[in-house]
Amino acid sequence: MTALTRQYGRYGYRRIAALLRDAGWHVNNKRVERLWRREGLKVPMKQPKKGRLWLNAGSCVRLRPEHRDHVWSYDFVHCRTDDGKAFRTLNIIDEYSRECLAIRVDRKLNSGNVIDVLSDLFILRGIPSFRWTKGRSCTNNQFGPLKWG
Repeated sequence: MTALTRQYGRYGYRRIAALLRDAGWHVNNKRVERLWRREGLKVPMKQPKKGRLWLNAGSCVRLRPEHRDHVWSYDFVHCRTDDGKAFRTLNIIDEYSRECLAIRVDRKLNSGNVIDVLSDLFILRGIPSFRWTKGRSCTNNQFGPLKWG
């Protein structure tokens, strides 16, 4: 068992038990776990992945804003009232000035509501160079391509 744990460092006791069974040993998971603890074996922690700004198709490139109305961000926030009913808020901010451009609160927000709020902002403030969504809640193709301007 210790030889297998040295060979397969990221395997836990269940995977080692499966390897032992494949090798012809008649052991169950409980016995391997008991021996695992007696030997003081532990699975080393996984190394955290480096955070990257991916350039693959479908991902967004986060730009450093250079002036007002250069980069806007929008995101949905979900919450519940005291009586348990859910509501969502659509928050749109300017990345440079950190100004909140719009907050739309409703029980259900769909792509039509997002397009309405964005079109009102386009009329008032002009079209920003880029938009950036936080999360996967805005993956609908009705919003158009990533670059606006």
